[in-house]
This record gives sequence, structure tokens and C-alpha cells, in this order.
Amino acid sequence: MGNICQISISCDGAFFNRCLDCFLGKAAYISNLQDNLVALDTELRKLIAAKNDLMRRVNDAERQQMRRLDQVHVWVSRVETVETEAGAFIGDGTQEIEKLCLGGYCSKNCKSSYKFGKQVARKLRDIKTLMGEGVFEVVADKVPEPAVDERPTEPTVVGLQSQLEEVWRCLVEEPVGIVGLYGMGGVGKTTLLTPINNKFLGSPTNFDLVIWVVVSKDLRLESIQEVIGEKIGLLNDAWKNRRIEQKALDIFRILKEKKFVVLLDDIWQRVDLTKVGVPLPSSQTSASKVVFTTRSEEVCGLMEAHKNFKVECLSGNDAWELFRQKVGEETLNCHPDILELAQTVAEKCRGLPLALITTGRAMACKKTPEEWSYAIQVLRTSSSQFPGLGNEVYPLLKFSYGNLPNDTIRSCLLYCCLYPEDCLISKENLIDCWIGEGLLNERAEFRVQKEGYYIVGILVHACLLEEVEEDDVKMHDVIRDMALWLACDAEKEKENYLVYAGAGLREEPDVIEWEKLRRLSLMENQIENLSEVPTCPHLLTLFLNNNELLRRINSDFLQSMPSLKVLNLSRYMGLCVLPLGISKLVSLEHLDLSTSLISEIPEELKALVNLKCLNLENTCLLLKIPLQLISNFSRLHVLRMFGNGYFSCGDYPIESVLFGGGELLVEELLGLKHLEVLSLTLGSSRALQSFLNSHKLRSCTQAMLLQDFEGSTSVDVPGLANLKQLKRLRISDCYELVELKIDYAGEVQRYGFHSLQSFEVNFCSKLKDLTLLVLIPNLKSIAVTDCEAMEEIISVGEFAGNPNAFAKLQYLGIGNLPNLKSIYWKPLPFPCLKELTVSDCYELKKLPLDSNSAKERKIVIRGAANWWRNLQWEDEATQNAFLSCFQSLA
Repeated sequence: MGNICQISISCDGAFFNRCLDCFLGKAAYISNLQDNLVALDTELRKLIAAKNDLMRRVNDAERQQMRRLDQVHVWVSRVETVETEAGAFIGDGTQEIEKLCLGGYCSKNCKSSYKFGKQVARKLRDIKTLMGEGVFEVVADKVPEPAVDERPTEPTVVGLQSQLEEVWRCLVEEPVGIVGLYGMGGVGKTTLLTPINNKFLGSPTNFDLVIWVVVSKDLRLESIQEVIGEKIGLLNDAWKNRRIEQKALDIFRILKEKKFVVLLDDIWQRVDLTKVGVPLPSSQTSASKVVFTTRSEEVCGLMEAHKNFKVECLSGNDAWELFRQKVGEETLNCHPDILELAQTVAEKCRGLPLALITTGRAMACKKTPEEWSYAIQVLRTSSSQFPGLGNEVYPLLKFSYGNLPNDTIRSCLLYCCLYPEDCLISKENLIDCWIGEGLLNERAEFRVQKEGYYIVGILVHACLLEEVEEDDVKMHDVIRDMALWLACDAEKEKENYLVYAGAGLREEPDVIEWEKLRRLSLMENQIENLSEVPTCPHLLTLFLNNNELLRRINSDFLQSMPSLKVLNLSRYMGLCVLPLGISKLVSLEHLDLSTSLISEIPEELKALVNLKCLNLENTCLLLKIPLQLISNFSRLHVLRMFGNGYFSCGDYPIESVLFGGGELLVEELLGLKHLEVLSLTLGSSRALQSFLNSHKLRSCTQAMLLQDFEGSTSVDVPGLANLKQLKRLRISDCYELVELKIDYAGEVQRYGFHSLQSFEVNFCSKLKDLTLLVLIPNLKSIAVTDCEAMEEIISVGEFAGNPNAFAKLQYLGIGNLPNLKSIYWKPLPFPCLKELTVSDCYELKKLPLDSNSAKERKIVIRGAANWWRNLQWEDEATQNAFLSCFQSLA
């Protein structure tokens, strides 16, 4: 029998219902396809509208510097995906509907229609889901502040690049907390600070915050707090209304937990960081930094900066490179003559970046030599008329002028523009003029000259004057032009300057212009005659100095200057007799006759009872000063008589106060109650002793010349050491002088000569050594000439009590010392020496130098070529080290 197969089919109701539902569901995807496609299109349009409404809200928020929420971003991305997919279904829907039959309940391709219908139904559900999820009360939140805000900047000026790197190294490598960048206006401090800010972007310094704050002249702590508050997320309307102390606490609470950098641009006075709320960075840790820019070195001190950097003007090459960038190669190559003219224009800017940029841009379209020549003329004579200088550069510099403490100091600054451009201005002579004009306070004894030096310091620290060594200042040409722009303003009757200093004049300017003047400078010209008679009722200062060709002054020239207070006739080599009418200048307070050829001071000068400053220095032919003339000037604060009568050989007339070596002069000086500055020439040991007996004269003497000490074999060195203000000492023509006697173990080496900077000895034929020099700790200049007996400069074996002798020496000059064999027996360090000059000292075979002397090798050694060839050196290394330092005295 065969096998029988039996199949049993369950007729369970639940199973049947499930099968029916499955069939009907699949059939529904086909039967509902047309309706679902219509619904899909409708719901998709609604979804797109909802997305568009949402994106308008998002865009509005982003325009307000807000950032869309992540959930909004995800939802929009999902919508865009669904939108693409649903659009494709709707596009294919027509084709799929054509496959339907039996009234839409069946399909010619059931499998395809079923699959498509199922996808449409699912996408419709997705859209409805998205519609439900797309309700957002908030679509964006505030963007968190970046650690560093990149600031727009032009390419770094070539000359500032090295300083940028130096400051950056300081910030990231050195344990300093507060750093100051100071310099004159327009020199590029902000230009330097901007790339420093940007260097924190992406640098591995791990600072949490870099905050830039522009402070400017009108300091408001609240404004600084708001900038910082915005950066650290505190700023809102409620916070703005909190008290400054409360804001400071809030700022401090956040910043103390962070490693921050605060960049304060353009501060003019001390910013109290604790009142702002900024934790004070320590000099012992590099955790946080405060960097600021200022025009005043004084502000660096007030800010207690741990390190300061002076932003200097550009060097010649860097200045020219910046200028040619702004002018452009096309203009510079337009004509063969333009390049040289352009260099002249650039030089006029003296390396000040703002002036270089301004003038460079102004000249970029000037393509003929005539235009460039005219520009040079304008810059030299009336620079305020040059495009950009009068309305961009000078007003910016004027902020520094306006920020000076008072009108007196502003007037003192303007006074400096009476001197030629690029001129070294002696501090002491400048202060003498200020005293003569009455600009300084005379109420306190010994205050006037000190106040003058204090004001010089203010102007130097404000970067309006540049200090040259310790004795001189100079005015940057662009600052001077700005000062002239202010001082020569005809509307400012208070100032009203006329300045032709160094202008190359051969004839006097039209005196009609002088009538309303208060200050007139004709110094450093080639004027031969002053033949006109001006009327100058308001004139206070007249500079006629350094006119070497001037031979004649009209006898009535000074008659109509009743208000004149300052008259400078110094370095007027044609001045042998004082101009007639000078005794009529009864208002005169400062008279400078230094370095002139006058031989006599007339008796009539006693009428100048208001004199406060009288300068007779280096009047080498002066023989006669009438008795009681000096004592008649009872208001004198400053009397300078160093080097007067130098060529007289002591042959003074008996009616001169100079007769007898100066004893009579000393007696007259004792009666000058207001005297605070004295330079003096004495010609006898008796006069010197009389002088040394006066505490008052000792305390105010700054320079002394001892000459023609007939019969004196020694000088009272301990007495000279008690001159606490003595800066310059010269001993000359003392032919009997054998020694400068001093006890090297005594008190003088501990207490004396601390102010002395310059020491000169000449024509002392019997003097054997100058061992005294080891006791002068701050010497900067030594000159020794024409001392036939001198065999060595320093004779002691060691510098007992002063191991740092010559530590500040900058110049050493020796000449015509035929028997000199040694300066010192062993090498000296000379850390500051700049120049060593040796002439006619052929027995000097060895210099006190070795490989450790003047380590930077910036020293210049001058002498005869054959002397140099025969020198003996410590070793070959020393000889090689100094080989390039030699310059032949041809």
C-alpha cells in the first residue's frame, strides 16, 4: 500500500482574523495610495511653511549675534531630508497611480504599488511626527564669547616686528604680570598691541580669556567694567545698574579662577585695577597678564608695571620701506628724480610711522618732480599746510600736549620750538630761559632750577622731549612742527611765536611782522646785519645766538623792546662789544653772553636789576667786570662764569672784580641771597680757600675752573670733594702744581665727588699722576693734556674702597703727554666706555684693556696709525677683539 499524506488546516478564528488584517492592510497601501499622495503633498507644504517660519526666527536671532540651538539645527536637517524624499514620492506619484485598476483597489503590479504605497504612508507619518516636534519657544541662545577676538590689522611695520617678538617672548616666557608699552603719539603702540592680541589666537599659551579695552583720555572705570563684563558673560541691563563696587566683586569672582590677559589701549592716567575688579597679576608668576599702551613713561610707574618697553621711531631703512609702501612703486618710478626727492620727504618724518603713512598716502598720486619739490618746501616752511598733517597728525599729537598738567608746563614745551629742528638743547640753558621768562615758581628757596628739571622730566616721560644722555634733550621734528603749529597761531596772542631758527637766513626778516610777537628766534642763521629798528612792545624772548656772520646791530635795535626778559647772544662770534641800548632793557631777567668775544662788561649794566640768570661761560677774552656789578644783581638765581677770561693769563685790570684771582668776586657772591646755581673760575689758592669757607657757595656750585695758581704746588682736594653739586672740574695752567693731595684712606673717598661727571686737566707741567680719579665714582668724561711730567694716570696698586672705579666712564682723552707710560697697570672693565682718544703719547705702549674690557666692543679708539701699530696687547685675543675699533687721527 502507498503512503498517505495528510494536511490539517486549523480553522481557529484568531489566526484567520490576523491573516485577513494582513491582506486588507497591504491592500490598503494600494487602495489609499491616491489619497495618501494628496495628504503627503498637503502635509509637506505645512511642514515647509513651519520650517520657513522657524528659520526666519533663527535668522533674526543670528543677526543679533545669537547661536541656533542644536535641537533646532537637528530638526531643520530632518525636515530638509524628509522634504527631499517626500518631494520625490510626489513626483513619482502620477506614474504609480497609472498602475492602479479596478477603481484603485488593485494594481497591474501589486508588488510595486504595495511597496510604493507603504513608503508614502510611512513618509506621511514622519511628516506628521515632525510637525508635532517642531514647536520651539526658543530657537537660539547667546553665543559664548570666544577666548580671543581677532582684531583687524594691517601688515606689521617692518621696524616693529622685532619689538613685537620681544614683547611676546616677555609675555609667554618671563614671570612678569604687568607690561607697559610707551612712546610718543603716532609711533605705533596700538599697531604693536593689535598683533599681540591676535597672536593669542591658536597659540599654545592656554589663556582662558584675552580682553581688549580701549581706555583713551576720558577714563571711566564703569566703561572698562562693561567691556570686561560683556566678555565674561555678566553684561545685561540689571548688571549695568549695579554699583561699581558690586560690579568689581562680580568681575573679580570670575577672573580669579581664570588665566587671563587684559589689554588696555591708550591709557593717560593710572587705572586702578582693583576698583575695576581685575585681580592684580604678580611679578612672580606668569599666570595672568595686563598689558597697556600709554604716551607717558610716568604712567608706567603709576601702573606699577613689572617691565616697560619704549616704542621707538623707525630706523632710517625701516622708515623708508614703510614710506615707499604707502607711496607705491608706480609713483616712485614715474620719473628718475622722484626717488631722491621721496627720500628727502621721508627723512622729514624722522621715523614717526603716523607721519610716514600720512605723507606717503598724500604723495601717492604726485608723479612729477615739481610736485615733490613743492611738497618738500611746504614741509620745511609750513608743514601744517601739508595734506593730512594739520588735520590728522598734529591734532593727535596735541592730545599729549593738552594732557600736560598745567599751562606752565605747556608753555615750557612750546618754548623748545625756538630751537632748530634736530637740535640738542642743553637742559640747564633751557631751564635758565624758563627762569628768565618767569615760568617757574620762585616762592621757595632753591626751588626754581629743581622745578625746571622736574618739568623737563615730565616732558620726557610724556614722550614730548627725547633725553640725550643726562645733560641734553631734543624735540622730535614732528613734535616740533606740532608745537610751532600751536605757538605760531596768530589767534593765540598769549604765545605768538616767530621762529626762523636754522633757516639759513642771510637777511633779517621783515620787522613789520614783529610788532605783536612775544617770542622770536633768529638763532643759527647767516645774518650779517640787523639794520632795521623793530617795534616790539610785547616781545619777551629774543634768540640771536649762533649767528657767526653777524657783525653789526643797529644802535637803536633794542630800544623798543621794553618787555624783553630773555636775550640770548651766545656763540655770536662777532660780539666784541655789547650792543648799545642793552642797559635800557630794564625788564631783562636772563642774559646769555656765553662763548662770545666780549672783553668788558659795561658799568651801565647795573641798570638790569631784575636779572635772574647771567651766563658768561667761555667768554675767554673777558677781562673786566666792574666792581659791585655782580653784587648789584641781587635777584640772581643762576650765575655761570666757567672759563671766562681763559686767555687772560691772569692779567686783569685792577678795577675788575676778576683781579686777584677771584677773591673780590667771591666776596660779591656772598651777598647774592637767591643764588642756587653757580659755575666759577678761580685763579688763586687764596680765592679758592675763601670760596670753600662759604657753605652757601659750596652748596650751589656745579662747575669750577681752577687756573693760573701761581706758586701753588698742591690743591685742597678734600675741600673740593665737599662740593656736593659739582658736576664739572677743570684744572688748567697751574704750572707749579705737583700733586692733588689727598688721604686715600680718609673720609673723602666715601663721601666726596658723587656728582662729578667731567674732569679735565691741562697745562699742568709738573703734575705726576691723577690717582684722585679712583675716588670719583660717577665720572663720565676724563681729559688730560699737556702735562709733560705725567708718567702714569693712576699710580696706586689697587682701587682701595672703590672696586667700581670708571664703571660709568664714557670718554677718555689724553694728549701731548710725552712721558706717559701707563694709564693703569692692569686691564680695566670699562663697561660704558664709548671713546678712547690718544694723541702724542708715544711712550704709552699698552692700554688697560683685555678680552673682558668693553665687552660689546662699541668703543672707538682714536690715535696715530704708527702708535697703534706699535701697541703691546695683553694677548692675541685682545688685539683681535679691538682691531676693528681703531680710527686713525689723520
